[in-house]
Amino acid sequence: MEAIELIELIGRGEDSRSQFKQNVTNPESVAGDLVAFSNSMGGRIVIGVDDQGTVVGLSSDDIRRINQLISNAATNLVRPSVNPTTENIALGGRLVVVVTVQEGVSKPYADNRGVFWVKSGADKRRVTSREELQRMFQGAGLVYADELPVAGTTTGDLDSEHFNRFFETEYGSPLDTALERTGLSLARLLGNLRLACDGTLNLAGLMLFGRNPQRHRPAFVVKAVAFVGNDPAGTKYRDSQDFGGCLRDLHRQTMSFITRNLRRVQGDRGFNTEGGLEVPSEALEELVVNMLLHRDYFVSAPWRVMLFDNRIELTSPGGLPNNLTVENIRHGVSVIRNPLMASFATKELPYRGIGTGIRRALAAVPDLEFESDPERNVFTALIPRKAQ
Repeated sequence: MEAIELIELIGRGEDSRSQFKQNVTNPESVAGDLVAFSNSMGGRIVIGVDDQGTVVGLSSDDIRRINQLISNAATNLVRPSVNPTTENIALGGRLVVVVTVQEGVSKPYADNRGVFWVKSGADKRRVTSREELQRMFQGAGLVYADELPVAGTTTGDLDSEHFNRFFETEYGSPLDTALERTGLSLARLLGNLRLACDGTLNLAGLMLFGRNPQRHRPAFVVKAVAFVGNDPAGTKYRDSQDFGGCLRDLHRQTMSFITRNLRRVQGDRGFNTEGGLEVPSEALEELVVNMLLHRDYFVSAPWRVMLFDNRIELTSPGGLPNNLTVENIRHGVSVIRNPLMASFATKELPYRGIGTGIRRALAAVPDLEFESDPERNVFTALIPRKAQ
């Protein structure tokens, strides 16, 4: 890092990517900071600068001691160990140490006491909620929300007609005939399909084929509003509805709500021909499927569909997983957050599962925008509407 770059960083003050310390002497505290940056988006610790951004500097002995302390903490007090880099930089005749910590690729990280830390603004905080820990393990590919059993469910929570139709279409035999021929119970068959364990449905089984998934997961609904104007705080709306049901039903109802609230434009069609939707239906279909299928199911929150006069916003709980960025997904990079659901969704939804949906949506709507908000923990697709 060049001195001018460091001056600019200090001038911006502390935030979730930058932390100032006048000096460090406690290796356990440093380990906690390394863990927090590794579990979050990475960042820099500037040592030799106080909280107000004043460069106080370090002695030569401090520099040697701090570099050794950082190395020992990263190797011995962080699990798994991390590899920060340190730079000694002179500013106005004073020396500071800049410690750069990359976002970790082996999340979640913990200190030597088994405590998980993440960044919270300029400070760090201890992770205590089960859901947040589960999301961190999910990001590391160690656990997936769609595979977890849903307590209180049984095979009786299946929509029998829906599942029977799926089974016969997929396997070429009525379900009852297959069970009789193989001697399997329904619970065992669902276990073989990885939709249940010991008669308890997992989240994939419930959301794909459940009769009333919201009985067990009431937050997993779509809240849709067609506003008058462009202000999400507005009090007037043209249409408003909440949708429940399995993923197939949620998709169908969401598409119906959006299309009935969009204008149809004549374009180059003849007078006696129905106009086309102002937003291409192929883009809407891809984005609604993406919203439903790739959300973070560890977050207990609804999907939100909001139509304004100048745009449509489709919001999913959970920011982009792992190291994905908005720029990545615009170029076709994808990570399947719920692989079990995705494997069945190719039969239940207009979904191919080859990671090109966003690119197809962009081809249909080049002005499409995406926002991943780590603070609110949401991902939003913003679809522009044509001016009237």
